Amino acid sequence: MRNAVEGSGAYSAEFCQMLLEDVPVLGGVKKELIQYLVENAPVRTLIKGDCLFREGDTSQCMYIIISGRIAVSKAWQSTDYLLKELVQGDCVGEMALFDLFPRSAAAVALESTSVMEISSSMLLNLYERDLEQFTLIQMNMGREVTRRLREADRCLFRHKMEAQVVDGAIISG
Repeated sequence: MRNAVEGSGAYSAEFCQMLLEDVPVLGGVKKELIQYLVENAPVRTLIKGDCLFREGDTSQCMYIIISGRIAVSKAWQSTDYLLKELVQGDCVGEMALFDLFPRSAAAVALESTSVMEISSSMLLNLYERDLEQFTLIQMNMGREVTRRLREADRCLFRHKMEAQVVDGAIISG
């Protein structure tokens, strides 16, 4: 499995600008700040099977999928289990910008994929340029993480429906 390689990408600035304007973590952000990201964020190109990052890697960035598909998986007992499939416009790796812990999962390209890398240093630059817009991005990222947490809660609940609490005791079904 290869790591992602940095490349210029075959996407126009206009295409990337339009795409980023519709990305939930950048919702409501001023066009000039999105333009800053388009002009300064590196684009990484992956082929099917390339690893964007591995579970346990250190990190200081998140990625926005410009094109293609990414599988997010977690390893357990030598098997990789799919957590989520992400597509164009989705972000991946944003938890690293909040908790500063190693990656909690792996991200692998399912097909030819391009991603834009948004580093913590770029976000710091946005903070220094426009605190209000930086705060909006942080709030949007928090909403995205919360949406994913709610989805994980729903999945866990469905899995746990096998057991019930009756008269203060756990009964397995």
